[in-house]
Amino acid sequence: MPNPTGYSASQIWLHWIVALLIVLQFVLKNPISEAWRAMGRGEEVAFSPLIGAHVAGGLLVLALVIWRLVLRVTQGAPQPPAEESAPLKLVAKATHGLLYLLLIGMPVSGATAWIGGIEAAAGVHSVLRVLMLLFVALHVAGALYHQFVLKNNLLARMKRPG
Repeated sequence: MPNPTGYSASQIWLHWIVALLIVLQFVLKNPISEAWRAMGRGEEVAFSPLIGAHVAGGLLVLALVIWRLVLRVTQGAPQPPAEESAPLKLVAKATHGLLYLLLIGMPVSGATAWIGGIEAAAGVHSVLRVLMLLFVALHVAGALYHQFVLKNNLLARMKRPG
């Protein structure tokens, strides 16, 4: 696997597009949650463009994350800063790995629940939603820690191809 000093333009764009889509998924969750509860009560649910947008957004996240992983395997990813402590490197690696699992698990569980009508998948989706919020917060906190405490300009890697 290549060992680049920075991310490619494609990797950077995919990172920020997926980040935006995740924000939109949280914004668009109420209509689909209400529709799911209504279906559970046996009520008819009419088509809603907001529900369609949430479903399409989740499937788009899944496709883009798979693309990101392919790029990561074929183009590599930069190593953590050499001066970073071993525990911080481990936390960063674990956080990124878990974020990727969540970015795949969320759309898969959501689609399984919505398209397959499987209640257990909806429960998994709800749990993963909370974990996603926690790990996104940890990811952002780590980036801000690098930028403002360690002052190693790590954020530049996600702004310009390197």
